[in-house]
Amino acid sequence: MFFPESRVRVYLYGRPVDMRKSFDGLYAIARAAYTQDPTAGDLYVFASRSAALIKVLYFDRSGWCVWAKRLEAGRFITDWSRVHTREIIDCTQLKLLLEGIEPKRQLKRYRHELAQDRSDCNSGHSGGAQLRACA
Repeated sequence: MFFPESRVRVYLYGRPVDMRKSFDGLYAIARAAYTQDPTAGDLYVFASRSAALIKVLYFDRSGWCVWAKRLEAGRFITDWSRVHTREIIDCTQLKLLLEGIEPKRQLKRYRHELAQDRSDCNSGHSGGAQLRACA
């Protein structure tokens, strides 16, 4: 696994890619889609049509590297219509994506407490599968 530095930019390609492509094919897509030079050391992320396979292309001073991950269950991207070719500003968002969590669709861990939630907390009933913050 690679460990990107904070100054490395990460680019997500916003359309499904034929995952039979390797170094040269992914390089050609990155070169055409972005104005930056792919040999600068940035990371380029590509996903398959089913979004169960993802590849990361990067150049490490001596040559091209392709890192791939396939999910056994689930998808990296749930809705292709919401994905755009863009720079992911933060390497943390890439790590979330590789774990199967879409950075833009994160849900808050705790929801705002309502009067009914307080009574549920006091009575000891959870009232559902969601986590609640009880004071």
